[in-house]
Amino acid sequence: MKILVVNAGSSSLKYQLYDMNDESVLAKGRVERIGMDTAILVHEPTDKPELKEVSEILDHNVAIKKVVDCLIHPEHGVISSINEVEAVGHRVVQGGDLYSESVLVTPEVKAGITSLFDLAPLHNPAHMMGISACEINMPGVPQVVVFDTAFHSTMPEKVFMYPLPLRLYKKHKVRRYGFHGTSHFYVSQVAAQFLDKPLEETKIITCHIGNGGSVTAVLGGKSFDTSMGMTPLEGLMMGTRSGDIDPAIIPFVMGKEGIGPMEANFMLNKHSGLQAISGGSSDMREIVEGMEKGDKGCTLAYEMYEYRVRKQIGAYVAGMNGVDAIVFTAGVGENSSVLRQSILEQLTWIGVEVDPELNKIRSGEPRVITKEGSRVKVLVIPTNEELVIARDTLEIVKKSHK
Repeated sequence: MKILVVNAGSSSLKYQLYDMNDESVLAKGRVERIGMDTAILVHEPTDKPELKEVSEILDHNVAIKKVVDCLIHPEHGVISSINEVEAVGHRVVQGGDLYSESVLVTPEVKAGITSLFDLAPLHNPAHMMGISACEINMPGVPQVVVFDTAFHSTMPEKVFMYPLPLRLYKKHKVRRYGFHGTSHFYVSQVAAQFLDKPLEETKIITCHIGNGGSVTAVLGGKSFDTSMGMTPLEGLMMGTRSGDIDPAIIPFVMGKEGIGPMEANFMLNKHSGLQAISGGSSDMREIVEGMEKGDKGCTLAYEMYEYRVRKQIGAYVAGMNGVDAIVFTAGVGENSSVLRQSILEQLTWIGVEVDPELNKIRSGEPRVITKEGSRVKVLVIPTNEELVIARDTLEIVKKSHK
């Protein structure tokens, strides 16, 4: 079965086409600047020349049509007809407490995703546009939605509830949901293969660290706690997000600066984090480079970031009463050996013995970076959220045909 995986944003769209017979990627690509007459499409077929095009793409319907045209292109295509695509899997950020697992798209499911727009105003509406565009361009092809929040639906009530008036939860569903769930699920499953004990007996801490970042405590193969909350703003310091701060800062700054809630929210999400402290960069590579040159802003940004990740790991060691393995994944987690070294050399108290030479190795394969006798294993595992979506889509479509 060939499955198209789609991740639709408000002005962008990423895709991968899988042959699920061997889980190989036939093609991948992206469309950027949707809504403009200078939109960019990049199509990367496996073992064929890349196609890049700048043209007018005013909405997601046109974007998906362009993707379909690329997939069946005489020179750059990988299939002879779009009819070869038997299912489409979509990433959806927010499933609220409506969805604890991936589901087949139905009118009821679309209504459910729409009802959650308030909880994910930047993401869920865009996902719905992607779903509608695929329905228009690939009529009759079954579609599946895979939720970022689903993996975290196993968090206990004592973890997901906020200490706020209960009516806010009952009326408005104000609670912790967590995100990056498909990534945390994938890398924790891979990590479990490196441990000599049953999955249900494992304690794993997964660190998905990119421009956005979250840490998850995976207890017995299930999410027990995660650093992001009702929105992706809670938790770690990130590229442009503040992460955890004193909530009283918000009304204080609004009063002092004369700004409203929308401006305050924009500041916390787009003009905080590494970018704010370093003086302009949200890229960890540039932060490390600046720190090595003695830049004070970059040094402070790096130290704050490292400390908050390490503190979160320590909190989850306490929360699970121990840990068997720690996993680093995503752009920063997979590629910044400097950051990993800084974090791990301060975790000797839990039994981490990092191997500096193994830590420096760059590889696209899962690998252990601790010494042979380390009581806690530390792994670097490239994440693959698209493969999780493709696998869930395959399983659900097969069940629907029975």
